[in-house]
Amino acid sequence: MIIGAGPAGLMAAERLAGSGHAVTIFEGMPSAGRKFLMAGKSGLNITHAEDLETFLSRYGTSRARLEPHLRKFGPNEIRDWCAGLGIETFVGSSGRVFPTAMKASPLLRAWLRRLDGLGCKIHYRHYWTGWDETENAVFKTPDGEVTATADITVLALGGGSWKRLGSDGKWMEILKSAGIRCNPFKPANCGFDVAWTDHLIDKCAGSPVKAVTLTVSTKSGPQTVRGEFVISRTGIEGSAVYAISAALRDQWLETGDATVTLDLTPDRDLADVTARLNKPRGKNSLGNHLRKTLGLDTTKTALVFETTPRETLNDPAKLATTIKALPLKITKPRPIDEAISTAGGVAWEELDENFQLKKRPGTYCLGEMVDWEAPTGGYLLSGCLS
Repeated sequence: MIIGAGPAGLMAAERLAGSGHAVTIFEGMPSAGRKFLMAGKSGLNITHAEDLETFLSRYGTSRARLEPHLRKFGPNEIRDWCAGLGIETFVGSSGRVFPTAMKASPLLRAWLRRLDGLGCKIHYRHYWTGWDETENAVFKTPDGEVTATADITVLALGGGSWKRLGSDGKWMEILKSAGIRCNPFKPANCGFDVAWTDHLIDKCAGSPVKAVTLTVSTKSGPQTVRGEFVISRTGIEGSAVYAISAALRDQWLETGDATVTLDLTPDRDLADVTARLNKPRGKNSLGNHLRKTLGLDTTKTALVFETTPRETLNDPAKLATTIKALPLKITKPRPIDEAISTAGGVAWEELDENFQLKKRPGTYCLGEMVDWEAPTGGYLLSGCLS
């Protein structure tokens, strides 16, 4: 019995059914893989083609627990698996791996056909509500409550974000009441609020900030990523922000305060920026001066004006320092339900090396419901699939 028809649950079903076991899947939503399909709307980033050591490093504190599985079923194996379903993949310029069709739906349809061919049964609109006094799994359905039993139960119930797609996280209370430690959900791969002025919102909301580095201080030293992000009406979001979101979130949770430092000219050193700003400005406005001497676009210039005191703007040396290390104060992470994924969930110490609950032999927990996290870039899906 597999409860949850997302990537982790479907892959467990495929491997178990392929080994000759009778498999029944229960899914609370009317169809399978709804968050998987949403992830594929802008191009399904299913894994990453970088070297394996770098790839494994993306899993942070959970690397030791996930590495044995990722080494057995990692990026190359995932691409081979896709090909076996008739879905060819390609490596993008950033190393991210996508289906050639860029969509999740053809892959999901082929996957469900394979499961059907293996004899898997899927019951939709079966929402798991826990176990009864005789240890049967209990499901709420449109036709009333039903129960089911199995030799092995695999829970693949997802995290706590995007509730409308099925991952509402309510399973956590069920497991906690059974004495299983679960760590609270935290937003992962999320945006952050910044107290922008109305002027900046009107001028820049929706605009990308490209060719920039973002740095966050952590206990183990600064964490820096290069990329781009987007200014939203509420703050900042986008791939570079998601890459440092765990460090920024944890700083905010620990202190109630958080700052990300931007280098707006990562290809120029401080001496070069200072020398260029010291060139005579003539009749140029400061905005034009920044554009002509440093190539700053209107969005980067707006960020400088938004965050920098007037006395600094009028001092080329101080302004150069600011452009190379512009502090952006975060007020809070965006709500969990907006996050691409969540940290938190079933604590690692509750699971043996095969993801079996130590306090409930025969019951396993897989995928995002376990307390691990990874950045966007194909790492989340790779972890769930492996």
